[in-house]
Amino acid sequence: MIIKHISGTPKAQPRPRAFARGGRASVYNPKTADEWKGQIKKRLQPYQGMTLDGNFHVKLNFFFARPKSHYGTGKNCKVLKETSPVQHTQKPDLDNLAKAVLDAITDLQIWKDDSQVTELTLAKEWADVIKPGMIAQIKLIK
Repeated sequence: MIIKHISGTPKAQPRPRAFARGGRASVYNPKTADEWKGQIKKRLQPYQGMTLDGNFHVKLNFFFARPKSHYGTGKNCKVLKETSPVQHTQKPDLDNLAKAVLDAITDLQIWKDDSQVTELTLAKEWADVIKPGMIAQIKLIK
């Protein structure tokens, strides 16, 4: 079992983009998640190249810093407003967050392909009691 906290701002895997230039169409992947995927690879680097067979259960908990608008002003600058949301229900979407993580793990060759993930548990919340980032739990099931 691998359990790691990865600090940073979680980023979603962007959708491929298409463009036309000179009458030719091309597709590219935006690099908006590259820094986040680099953080993941750095923390999971000791497991690189394991290329394990079997299936995996993966649990990913994402933690996001609250914006300043969730807090009061002046002497209440560290106090959450009563109107601040309890749950993180805004962008990025959980499925796209997971895709970036699973792609990074696949790049590290911890498994052959992310199709080996047979159970995936996801959550996102405000980082009220933990640093922004992600806790990843990866369990090999024989």
